[in-house]
Amino acid sequence: MQLQLLTDVHPSARPVNVASVPQRSPFRYPGGKTWFVPRLREWLASQPNKPGLLVEPFAGGGVISLTALFENLADRALMIEIDPEIASVWQTLVSGDAEWLAQRILKFEVSKESAVREFGKQTLSIQERAFQTILKNRVLHGGILAPGSGFIKNGEGGKGLFSRWYPATLAKRLRDIDHIRDRLFFEQGDGIATIKKYQWRSDAVFFVDPPYTAGGKKAGSRLYTHFELDHAALFEACAALAGDFIMTYDDSAEVRALAARHGFSVKAIPMKNTHHAAMTELVVGKNLDWMAGK
Repeated sequence: MQLQLLTDVHPSARPVNVASVPQRSPFRYPGGKTWFVPRLREWLASQPNKPGLLVEPFAGGGVISLTALFENLADRALMIEIDPEIASVWQTLVSGDAEWLAQRILKFEVSKESAVREFGKQTLSIQERAFQTILKNRVLHGGILAPGSGFIKNGEGGKGLFSRWYPATLAKRLRDIDHIRDRLFFEQGDGIATIKKYQWRSDAVFFVDPPYTAGGKKAGSRLYTHFELDHAALFEACAALAGDFIMTYDDSAEVRALAARHGFSVKAIPMKNTHHAAMTELVVGKNLDWMAGK
């Protein structure tokens, strides 16, 4: 199967304006997939039947799963995340403690001093750890939770720490997620192992967005605590799926070679990073005919 070269991107393709996409996640997540939401809708609509289950093996901020459920594009969603801090937020939400977390956020008076005190606490519960994680995500530079991340300095409009701390907005997002909790499932664990666990389900689709470390890329190691991944094993696991899947990746020779080895289709699509710089990412799948002309 012939791979589509970067220069073959359709001339009418334009990066998605993420401001036009509903913001569902409580996270401001580096490497998040809000920009992919319009194409997610097209992909799921192209399925012969509405998926019974959408599996997101590297969930992070979870925007793909949340969108699929809020827009009724799949019956249920299963998110997997190995990072214990991020996992604590999803565990809190699926266990029915969204209102507790919302109230904790609404009552917290944010400042650098109060944040430092909070980060110094030894958390005694998953719920308290979830609050710490949301706080870190909102007051640390770029929302980066990996070791070495520092506090926001200037922020939007020179507001510093306050520029990303929207208590009422966060509380609403948490309460909204609580309304779909009966269809949202979460497991802390390894993404590849989960793909293998559900590979037999023909009614399941998989949205796979691994840390970008293939081909020597450094973004994943800088942004995430858990960034090491066997990309060859990931491609092998996806090749064995009974249901459909798509993967998103940085463009690299290694990724293109892995795709070619398994007979997958590849298409480069435009997006913008957090600094609004135009970039391209690769979409990899069994069949990308639904993206024709995109």
